[in-house]
Amino acid sequence: MRKKILWVCIASFFLLVLNGCWSRKELNEMAFTVAMGFDKSDDHYMISIQVVNPSGAASKKGGGNEAPIVTYSTEGTSVFEALRKTTTKSPRKLYLSHMRVIVISEEVAKEGIGKVLDFLSRDHDMRTDFFIVVTKDATAQEILKTLTLLEKVPANTMFASLESSSKAWAVTGKVTLDNLISDITNEGKEPVLTGIKLYGEKEIAGSKENVERIDKTAFLRYEGLAALKKDKLIGWLNEDESKGYNYIQNKVKSTVGYVSCPDGGSVTLEVIHTKSKVKGKAEKGKPKVEIQLQLEANVGEVQSSIDLTNEKTIRDLEMRSAEKIKGFMTQVIRKAQKKYKTDILGFGNAIHRDNPKLWNKIKKDWDEEFVDMDVEVNVNVKIRGLGTISNSFLESIKE
Repeated sequence: MRKKILWVCIASFFLLVLNGCWSRKELNEMAFTVAMGFDKSDDHYMISIQVVNPSGAASKKGGGNEAPIVTYSTEGTSVFEALRKTTTKSPRKLYLSHMRVIVISEEVAKEGIGKVLDFLSRDHDMRTDFFIVVTKDATAQEILKTLTLLEKVPANTMFASLESSSKAWAVTGKVTLDNLISDITNEGKEPVLTGIKLYGEKEIAGSKENVERIDKTAFLRYEGLAALKKDKLIGWLNEDESKGYNYIQNKVKSTVGYVSCPDGGSVTLEVIHTKSKVKGKAEKGKPKVEIQLQLEANVGEVQSSIDLTNEKTIRDLEMRSAEKIKGFMTQVIRKAQKKYKTDILGFGNAIHRDNPKLWNKIKKDWDEEFVDMDVEVNVNVKIRGLGTISNSFLESIKE
């Protein structure tokens, strides 16, 4: 009898404690937010959110008339207030855990993105693996309203495109929330973000017509890198400078570039492996940085009459390629030192890592030290493969 009473008491206790899924959320009550954009409207923040429309995004035979996404835009004196006011427009509760891309307008970036990052880092619903980008010549709202091909949800297009280009093209770069906050708060490295631009006819970017034509009239493209000082945008790196930046940061996994030949033609090389080392040292009591880049490449295309079976020709191509890449790297170093006067390259980190005593002496005046610091760049290129043929058959056609 006592055992029965004991078991009844235990069962009653668990019934009281385990009272079901009190915090459950039904799928049909949630609005899955996949992208968020930040603009300024006078003294207010304008927040735009891209929400998946399940019925429009789902594949249907014969298609459908519903858009795959819905975009809501609201204003507020703070970021959080503007987002909360979205409830006056959305019939469902916003669910932020599936965020793919954060788009910050150029205007907001120039004033400072600190308040935006504070909100993003505090919200417990958000993961931190989304990408953060800055607009060029467009508002964040315009970017989020643009419909895209192949992927019905534009945020998925932006995420996948940046993921792909960062692996295959040396001009872009992935930056997550943790990376960005680390660069802003830590000494010796200023942040850099990838730029995104809207090309074509903006007025139809968000209409169905934009994805029904073969010659698409409006499209999104990643272009260049945005240089920041702390949380403020100070300028842009062009394509060559962006390549140089990524080579220095050891972020180039693969890319393609051409090398001019003595006969006026060119050879296109596919970079298959890179390894960059940035070493900080002291020379006559002054900081100095040495950059060593090792690069391997294959011949991808030949539009020249050069003889690739000749070892001397290969050595000449390697030398020309090394000089061109060194030019990219020198170009971005000069721009960071002389124009922006900001260490976006992380040379301070290199000094701190390799010579802590020197860093402790100069870190208070690092901006001044960085501007005049000596930087030595060495690039070594090795061509590993010529493809399935050696010399181009185009020469025999000319004959």
